[in-house]
Amino acid sequence: MNTTGATTRHDEPSDGRPTGLSVTVAPADHDLTVIIPAYNEEKRLPWTLAELTSFLNDWGVDYRVLVADDGSTDCTAALTQKLGPRCSTLRIIPQGGKGRAVRIAMLRATGRVVAFTDADLPFQLSAVQQGYEWIDGGHCDVVFGARDIEGAENRARRRLARRLATFAFRAVVSRMVSREVTDTQCGLKLFRRQAALDIFGRATIDGFAFDAEVVMLTHRLGLPFRRVPVTLVNEFASTLSLRRNALPMLLDVMRVWLRERTGKSAPAPHFVYAAANEKSERRAA
Repeated sequence: MNTTGATTRHDEPSDGRPTGLSVTVAPADHDLTVIIPAYNEEKRLPWTLAELTSFLNDWGVDYRVLVADDGSTDCTAALTQKLGPRCSTLRIIPQGGKGRAVRIAMLRATGRVVAFTDADLPFQLSAVQQGYEWIDGGHCDVVFGARDIEGAENRARRRLARRLATFAFRAVVSRMVSREVTDTQCGLKLFRRQAALDIFGRATIDGFAFDAEVVMLTHRLGLPFRRVPVTLVNEFASTLSLRRNALPMLLDVMRVWLRERTGKSAPAPHFVYAAANEKSERRAA
């Protein structure tokens, strides 16, 4: 992972999907990587990076922030250059969707715990710390942020259409993906690094429904997980359009469900570790 603040370009096969070939994995070299997928976020991202790095500095964890720039045409890719060695940008060309951007960044990240959250930083960051402590303490391998469990709060005004769409999508997901993780689209998730490799090495969805595939793969791989309640503090303008994205998201969920039912899951790449196997780096509870 680039830790010099410079911009890195990453090219994949045209469809951005796993090839089943060997993937070289760099050794973990810090505690926590926070990935922020971004597309044309030059206006929102400076505030997000300032808030996030301030929180992480006060916490004292050894962290890196990695912006997964999904082919932006504005100045998004340059925003980390003045923030020091803990922040960098992974420039992903061509643009391929939020799911693809997160997948590439997850396979490149070198934190012992890897998280991602949205570019508008919609949740109180205390949930990141709680999820990290659960994973670091050996209690689980995956933590899903959740807006629909006890302890979650909503302090942001949400449009009626989005609330209704969220309710409908959760109803579908609860039947086709998971009855335990019904808020698959919450934009906060954390993974032990090996879990991130196992999940995102098999993931195939490039669009917004990639979260649902991540939940399904977590179940299929038998990875222990927990849900952490989040406090929604803002919901700025989103790149998710109900008109453009609702139907493709539902179709993607159906494809994942059908693939799982027929046993035609994507093969995982063969990981070649540049140092000792990641499993040896797990901390004692």
